[in-house]
Amino acid sequence: MQFVIGIDIGTQGVKAAVYSAEGERCAEVFEASRPYRPAAGVVEEDPEFQLASTCRAVRECLRLSGVEKIAAIALSGQMAGIIGIGLNGRAVTPYDSWLDTRCGGQIKRIQSLAGDEILYATGNAPSFNHGPKILWWKSERASEYARIVKFVQPAGYVAMRLCGLGAKAAFIDTTYLHFSGFADTRKRCWDASLCERFEIEPEKLPQIIGPDAHVGELTPEMAGACGLAIGTPVMAGCGDTAASFLSCGATTPGICVDVAGTASVFAATTNAFTPDLHGGTLGCGHSATPGLWHPYAYINGGGMNLEWFRRELADSSVATFNQLDALALPVAPDATLPFFVPHLGGRVSPPQPHLRGAWAGLTWDHTRGELYRAILESVALEYALYQQAVRQLLPDAGFVELRITGGGESSHVWNQLKADVLQTPIVKIEHGGGAPMGAAMLAGMGAGLFPSLESAAAGWVKRGQRFEPDPERAHHYQLRIERYKSLLRALNDWSAAA
Repeated sequence: MQFVIGIDIGTQGVKAAVYSAEGERCAEVFEASRPYRPAAGVVEEDPEFQLASTCRAVRECLRLSGVEKIAAIALSGQMAGIIGIGLNGRAVTPYDSWLDTRCGGQIKRIQSLAGDEILYATGNAPSFNHGPKILWWKSERASEYARIVKFVQPAGYVAMRLCGLGAKAAFIDTTYLHFSGFADTRKRCWDASLCERFEIEPEKLPQIIGPDAHVGELTPEMAGACGLAIGTPVMAGCGDTAASFLSCGATTPGICVDVAGTASVFAATTNAFTPDLHGGTLGCGHSATPGLWHPYAYINGGGMNLEWFRRELADSSVATFNQLDALALPVAPDATLPFFVPHLGGRVSPPQPHLRGAWAGLTWDHTRGELYRAILESVALEYALYQQAVRQLLPDAGFVELRITGGGESSHVWNQLKADVLQTPIVKIEHGGGAPMGAAMLAGMGAGLFPSLESAAAGWVKRGQRFEPDPERAHHYQLRIERYKSLLRALNDWSAAA
């Protein structure tokens, strides 16, 4: 048998997993991250700690699995942050996390000077991502900026260190480009005019490669730290979100993905790159599968709302999510159910930073179960607006099924709600492996263990329980969607006027 390793350099920590060529997960190990916040708005991590965590996790995976020989490794990781490296490939800056908000002023500058151009070129509006962060280092940390030879992301940095690569070999794979600020995502190259506009030296930007590209082999030092053979091949991998989509089998048009985690992410899979220039709701990035794209949008903290309700508003007798689901299950889907606005930290898709959460339509008759069901329904209603945005951009786009991953997949009442609101089947993934599994699939692809990612997904991804939409509820939820949309407009206007 042959085996591969997938590694994810995530926000919460590093996760490594060993998979067989047939898709069996043999072992998985997690090491918590160590972010530090020395000042308001500052969130950084030590790239060398991320590397050390990776080595420890891989070594422990091998011990637990009993596997001795690995065909290849690939890495996924946080997508919107950056690390500056020197000529020898070593970090000269901390990891500037996607959670770090110091570059807010640069976002405003970029948006005013070339916001639409960047959205058209990259597929994503300027935000707390590469472009504004690079400009922040240039303007606020000039001495450090002068030492930076290339900018990379955490997974790319760890891959380079594992292989002993210098800055000349620095890379970014195509799935990150929509966060770059300076790329022509369609053509998979850097946009010379945008670089010139913002006086960014193109030579500070890494080479652009495919997710299954071979980037190097483990050095003797790193092989020893990981417990692997010297010369083990390392593949580029991809961004963590793209890897999660891959692990759900979103390798053909029409397969949508719901990442029901801390953030609630809705993504379609299409064969066309179409920036959302008018609505501003969707981002669009390369799929790990060649020739495909993922239009996506998300609720920041969509999953956190459930924990907030459980912690703050549910008493000790209904303290578990299963018990809350039991309260919400018998609630009838009628017009008396209150609406909940899930944007407690501001809306990101489209950007409405002043908007905040709310219930609307409350009466003294409403119960805890109805309030909780309204929270669940709000995510489905928001997804319906994302679905509408995809249809407006791509009228021929299909929605075959929505595959769900993340902690929220265990809620049957939530899954059925999403199916009914979207009028799209919801499908659970059995034994889903998230981003490490997607990275492992790319390792196997790069090692030649299967001919395509589609064939890998067909063998690795196991579809589980299916929730069919109730067509008799379509009209009811269409009315709810329109009412929810009008509530968002009114509440955003009210919030922005404060």
